[in-house]
Amino acid sequence: MSGGQVADVIVVGAGIIGAACAWRLAREGYRVRVVDNRRPGATAAGMGHLVCMDDNPAELALSAYSLQLWRGVTERMPAHCAWRGCGTLWLAEKPEEMAVAALKRARLAEYGVAAEALSSAQIAEREPMLRTGLAGGLQVPGDGILYAPNVARWLLADAGDAVSVSIGEASALEEGAVLLREGERLAAPRVVLACGLQADRLLARPLLKAKKGHLAITDRYPQRVRHQLVELGYGASAHASDGTSVAFNVQARPTGQLLIGSSRQFDSPGGALDMSVLAAMLARAQRFLPALAQMNIIRCWTGQRAASSDGLPLLGPHPQHPWLWLALGHEGLGVTTALGSAALIAAQIGRRRPEIDDTPYLAARMFATEGGRHE
Repeated sequence: MSGGQVADVIVVGAGIIGAACAWRLAREGYRVRVVDNRRPGATAAGMGHLVCMDDNPAELALSAYSLQLWRGVTERMPAHCAWRGCGTLWLAEKPEEMAVAALKRARLAEYGVAAEALSSAQIAEREPMLRTGLAGGLQVPGDGILYAPNVARWLLADAGDAVSVSIGEASALEEGAVLLREGERLAAPRVVLACGLQADRLLARPLLKAKKGHLAITDRYPQRVRHQLVELGYGASAHASDGTSVAFNVQARPTGQLLIGSSRQFDSPGGALDMSVLAAMLARAQRFLPALAQMNIIRCWTGQRAASSDGLPLLGPHPQHPWLWLALGHEGLGVTTALGSAALIAAQIGRRRPEIDDTPYLAARMFATEGGRHE
């Protein structure tokens, strides 16, 4: 789309959610202008996993649906997107956690997601770097990893001339337009807000809360980890409503590095490392992978996830502004659910029935008062 053409939709934000929305809308025939401030956000800071999560039915429905859509495009991705269909091993530290694995397997099966229960011996055979004595686990072969910043750029490029990108800071919204701090006014009949935590300053009512995370990455070594490794207690940590928590999550990157997570902190603004949290996270990782003690950590960093109050993304029209759609609050599942989220937004804009029930994610739920009226 050339700069002079009128856009059908403006998407604010070129992270993985904004890029996926622009890509999907372009595929459905819309002319899309993406506005981005070029400041790194959650897409640049995260792990880039495609993992089917099942902590509640709505999360499972969206992640399973989105992973189906990802499988339709991963084979077309260029090498720099670093897609690997490595699957996930969910690890049980104690025998009683195998009951959690069995429940997870049953829930995944309801949505057509294959998973296999593994014994302690099978875990040791498939991932010999793990410490001995684990009770077992669950293998989900359909999961994978990718490098999200490059995937976001690829989605925009794959959309072709139907998508144009403007560099600028969105400073205000008005009906049918986005105003840039630089003075430009971009017009379109529909606007999709997909800029994570930056959205709160554009909305009269802030909807998101920052949840800080730490990550670390090792030097390059001969590859010995084959799967994404996650402890079965990860879900409880990931959705803690407040406080600080750490959980074991390690990815083997195609570079030969190990990417180590994860932590969660509320009310910790800025990008500074919290050394106590980082130490706890690394100690947790070493508990599962003792060999990490002999590896060099070459970089540590933080990012801020945009979380909604109920842990589900906000996907749908703003109840007071029918020209404005929200695609926000994905917290740690933005990469996994990007294509599914984009498909729901596109169906809503096109006034079509979505392929899955979008009711749990509709943004209007955050505006409802006790009497059912909107604020």
